[in-house]
Amino acid sequence: MSKIVLKNYADWQQEDTGTSFCPKLAILREKSRQAFLTQGLPTPKTEAWKYTKLRNLAEEEFVIESDEGCFCHCHDDKCRCHDEHEAEGHKHCCCQECRLPFEVYEVDFCNGKLKSDHFHTPQGLSIISLADALENGEIFKYLNKSFDINNFPFAALNSAYLEQGVMITVDKNFNDDKPILLSFHNNGEIKRLSNICNVIIAESGAKATVLEHYYCSGEAKSVYFNNIVNEFFIGRNAYIRHYKVQQEAFKSFHISLNSVQVKQGGHYESFCLQLGADLSRQETQVVLKEPHAEAEVNAVYQMNGWATLDTTTDIKHMAKETISHQLVKGIIGEKAKGVFQGKIHIAPDAIKTEGYQLHKALLLSDEAEVDVKPELEIFADDVKCSHGAASGELDKEQLFYLQSRGIGEDEAKNLLIKAFTDEVINKISSTDIADWIKSL
Repeated sequence: MSKIVLKNYADWQQEDTGTSFCPKLAILREKSRQAFLTQGLPTPKTEAWKYTKLRNLAEEEFVIESDEGCFCHCHDDKCRCHDEHEAEGHKHCCCQECRLPFEVYEVDFCNGKLKSDHFHTPQGLSIISLADALENGEIFKYLNKSFDINNFPFAALNSAYLEQGVMITVDKNFNDDKPILLSFHNNGEIKRLSNICNVIIAESGAKATVLEHYYCSGEAKSVYFNNIVNEFFIGRNAYIRHYKVQQEAFKSFHISLNSVQVKQGGHYESFCLQLGADLSRQETQVVLKEPHAEAEVNAVYQMNGWATLDTTTDIKHMAKETISHQLVKGIIGEKAKGVFQGKIHIAPDAIKTEGYQLHKALLLSDEAEVDVKPELEIFADDVKCSHGAASGELDKEQLFYLQSRGIGEDEAKNLLIKAFTDEVINKISSTDIADWIKSL
């Protein structure tokens, strides 16, 4: 177990990271460590981070637990992580307080550690621990291959301590009958830094649904830091639905990078709901590599207090006749801050491309703040692109109408907010997941 203060990164010493079993991993970790030291922590002068101040994150002393065991061995009475799953007959995390109202293929992480290295999966679906994937070497042709680690400091930090995560492979024989749930539970007892990397490969013709759920069972003001990297490789004519619900403790930190590559005829559909954390950044980079690739990147964020919620997207159209859609909505109250940075890049060869982007925000107080930076980079002719941004208050006439019909002020506000967010949630093609998200 070691402790680090992020602002002191320049003084970090090389540690024995216990990678003697895998020289390639040792090389990757050291390369990533150097990439983080070179970039350093983002500052207000860092263009991609100028609206999102790291504030308390840089000051906190975080605990990084050792690699020993690689799996959670918590025997806390409240956690009961090693209870047996009666129906499935395998170990799973029973600390999840709110069970989902639909069946899933479950992968549990408790306090940053994978619960088990054995998963019961049907034909066409393979899930193995990152430790096993590193040991057999098959993951190295994917790991950190979808993005430039020299441009993402927290992804570099993630790889410098690489240990936890899973490798998921889906082929065309998989029956997408229920979602693959990546469940991340934290009890908030220590200021833990968890670096988790998941690699998802959808082979040609595959179809799957991946659902991430982050939540804390400890105190509402628990302090911890989830640093997440997800790499998606979507093959030709494959379809991946990727949904995320973030319900972290109010004083926690959450930074994630979703890096996606889509081949010809492939489709990536995503949605993120941000409801918690003192500072949260959801960054998505999608590369539409071949013709007829498509991406939908939608999100909703909602917060009060002093929180900062950041949604950053970068959609790269690298081939002709590719399509992308983005719709992001935010609800910000009290002294909270919302950030949206969205970029659409059209490469010179990407003719007949379509790229659409829209951000809307509701400000529920005079002190709430939203910073928006939409961007279009177009280097090709014969394309259809648009971007837009709007922010404002709840419509007073609509509020008056609802109140005149006997509806209380608070209930009327909630109805208008629900109508505002449902436009995005209704774009989720999984009705079970959409209904569950609406109930939160």
